[in-house]
Amino acid sequence: MRRLLLVFSALGTLLLVFILLPLLHTLVSAFLDWEVLEETARSSAFWRIFGLTAYAAVLATLTAAALGTPLAYVLARKDFFGREFVEGIVDVPVVIPHMAAGIALLSVLSRQGIAGALGLQLTETFFATVAAMLFVSVPFYVDVALEGFRSVDVRLENVARSLGASGFEAFVKVTLPLAARHLLAGAVLCWARAVSEFAAIIAVAYYPMVISTYIWEVFLSEGYRAARSAVALVLILSLLVFVALRVLTKPSRGRR
Repeated sequence: MRRLLLVFSALGTLLLVFILLPLLHTLVSAFLDWEVLEETARSSAFWRIFGLTAYAAVLATLTAAALGTPLAYVLARKDFFGREFVEGIVDVPVVIPHMAAGIALLSVLSRQGIAGALGLQLTETFFATVAAMLFVSVPFYVDVALEGFRSVDVRLENVARSLGASGFEAFVKVTLPLAARHLLAGAVLCWARAVSEFAAIIAVAYYPMVISTYIWEVFLSEGYRAARSAVALVLILSLLVFVALRVLTKPSRGRR
């Protein structure tokens, strides 16, 4: 057993090195090129666009939670014909190329699509950005929420109903608290995926610019050094966000 753990640890270390090497090299090289990094950090455009990106991702995550939580609960509790098909539909945005996802969204949001038939122009708008983020990130929320609801013993809900609680009360007072950590984890993954999206967004809304399109624009117009500095700042901010979330969601010793 010990030898197996050593072998698996060595293989796992290779994967960690593969992930960390480009990230660390980007950070170190950006800090060594301090003047460019400082210039990027002082750029009001960078912070404005990063704030807009985070806000749009929050809206996409809240929408995913509002609509995905009921769907995940139904999929977890109800055995019906075509359930596997519905679960497959939810996961489609993960499978297809994200540029394809953006082009598919154009069929709804553009003037030549459904929106145009209704007299609306939704491309190149903040709404289109949120819609693209939601489309590619919602599977991450629904899948984790689904596992969370499946981990809650249905007998606990039945006990609550036998004591006079309605189905909704049992859901809110029993199921939701027990699945809360899964829902929060799904929301974090959903938000992170929304922030990182590029291809689907650029297909429907190059403007207003988000952080991924900003980095692409900087790379094309100012070159690798400037883009590297922007990436380094995004990595630092992302790390701070995830560390804070880990601390806030860490269970207390008394609850373990």
